[in-house]
Parts: sequence; C-alpha cells; structure tokens
Amino acid sequence: MRAIQYQPDRLDLLDQTRLPHQAVFITCRSAKDVYEAIRSMRVRGAPAIGAAAAFGLALEARRIDPAEVRTRLPEVAAWMKTARPTAVNLMQAVDEMMEALENAPPGSEADVLYERAVAIAEQDVRTNRRIGEIGAMRIARHGGRVLTHCNTGSLATVEYGTALGILRAMRDAGTLEHVYVDETRPYLQGARLTAYELQEEGIPFDIITDSTAGFAMKLGWIDAVIVGADRIAQNGDTANKIGTYALAVLAAYHGIPFYVAAPTTTVDLATPCGDAIPIEERSAEEVTHWMGKPVAPEGASARHLAFDVTPNHLITAIITEAGVAEPPYAESLARLCENRYRKTKLEG
Repeated sequence: MRAIQYQPDRLDLLDQTRLPHQAVFITCRSAKDVYEAIRSMRVRGAPAIGAAAAFGLALEARRIDPAEVRTRLPEVAAWMKTARPTAVNLMQAVDEMMEALENAPPGSEADVLYERAVAIAEQDVRTNRRIGEIGAMRIARHGGRVLTHCNTGSLATVEYGTALGILRAMRDAGTLEHVYVDETRPYLQGARLTAYELQEEGIPFDIITDSTAGFAMKLGWIDAVIVGADRIAQNGDTANKIGTYALAVLAAYHGIPFYVAAPTTTVDLATPCGDAIPIEERSAEEVTHWMGKPVAPEGASARHLAFDVTPNHLITAIITEAGVAEPPYAESLARLCENRYRKTKLEG
C-alpha cells in the first residue's frame, strides 16, 4: 500500500480523513496544496509528512520563474515547516531540500529538487523495512500479543511502516499472535487507519477503546506495547500521538515492555529533552465534533493537545533502522545517528 504517489508535476495523496470507507486520492500541484493536506491531516504520520513536504517544494520549484527560484523557495520552505510543528521529519526534509537547492547547478533546480524528494521517499521505504526486521526479532522475545497506538503503517510513511512494519515482519516470521489497537481519540487513527491496514494484511486484531488498555494489561492480554514517534529528543524523551504517555505509565505499572519504533531521522539531537519539544494544539472542534456533527453540548470548551511526551525512563528501548537504542539514550541515540550519517555518506 502506497498512500503517496508522485510524478514531477503532481503529488497524489490518499485522503486519510475519508478512510476506511472511501479510498480517494487528492492531487497536489503546489506547495500550498501540500501544506493544506498536511494541516488538514489528509496526510499524516511524521515520515509521510516529511516526504510530502519535500515533494511540495519540488512542485513549487516548477511553478516559480527559474530566475527567482533560489530567492523565493526558501520563503516557501519556512512556511512549510509551520504545517505540523511537532513532527521533526518535516523540518529535516525541508532542510534537506534547501541544501539540494543550494548545490543545484543553475537552471536545473526543479529537476534536482524532484530527484531529492524521490530519494527521501525511497530511503523511507528501505528504512522501514529494516526497522521491521530488527524490531520483529526484539519484540518476539516477549511474546506475540502486542498493543499499538495511533497509526504507524504504510499510511503514516511512504510504505510498510514503523511500529506497524514490525508487526508485519512478525507476522511473516510467524511470531505474531494478536494485535490490540487503541482507537486513538479524537481522530480515531487506530480504529479507522490501523484497523484498515491490518484487515488488508489479514493480521488478527481487536480494536479497544483507549481507556481499556490498562485493564487489558491487568487481564494479561498484552505481552508488549509498541508505538511510533513524531520526535525523539537527545535524551530519549519521545513525542507521539496523545495517549502514548498514559500507555507508558500503565505498561510500567504492569511490568510490560514499552517500545518506540522510529527512523533515526525522527531523532532530534538538537532538542535536549522532552520539555523542549513544541506540542501542537489543534482545534477544539476536533474534540467537540465528529465528522462535522456535535457530540458535546453547544458552547462546550475543549483542549486538544495532539501529542504528548513520554519520558525516557518509561521506554524499554527505541528501535531504529540503525539498531536498537537502550538507556542511557543520550549515548546510544548519538551513536546510532552517527552510524546512519556515515552510511549515508558512503552510499552517496
């Protein structure tokens, strides 16, 4: 499944606000189109957001007068970064595109930027498959009944997925027994999107309400918890979809291992700890309404923090394509990121 499909003059995105009942692609032909798709969560998931933003800048480069692309595109790039401030992959992809622009031969900017966007997308696919291989072996130590939160599959990446990619790899290895899917309020990414992907793959699962997770752990249903990440600080504190912190606390209380799966591009070594991660607050209407219909009393107020931060001491390990980071995370994450940097330079 690929929710992101690209050509030099267009980007087609599977509209995730219409799943699971309608599989409809929207076509983006400008940076503005991509920005609005990211803001409205038609495309979501940190790796997918980064790739989409890269293609958005490549599309815009074709729309700008070639003589002005070097002066005008950086303004568009700065604006693109504001679409979802918590997801560090967005910032890194935009910075990588700006580096490509700076190094492009005069007159070739649009082609160079498209090639770089394609490289970002294809690297994401390779990265996710490697995370799946490494994570499947690690999680299988604990058992085959896994709880996951939000959506971390093909819909949240370019293809395959991070935490959900591990579940795919476990299925292929014969070590996965059952998946418990948090519905993930208020956008229901678990019930709508993760369930959609698992059903397509034929992986056995049950959706549970977010508030069921603790009791499910007490009843002995869960062997391990695995989630994705939108930003991982230098010390291992991890920002992810709202509700992740509560899961980590519950897992610690019940003695259940709690894993984070993410590419090393989600590690932000410039952010020292979770307190420094910007947390996006979205519209209250996303809490008080569902599909445009009110579910709360008219005039009710709401706070909608889209993400929370799980402190590093609640995380058993962080699974990346470069290996598994374990405490102390300041050392292990730096080492894995350095290994990835060296490998990228060699491949380049």
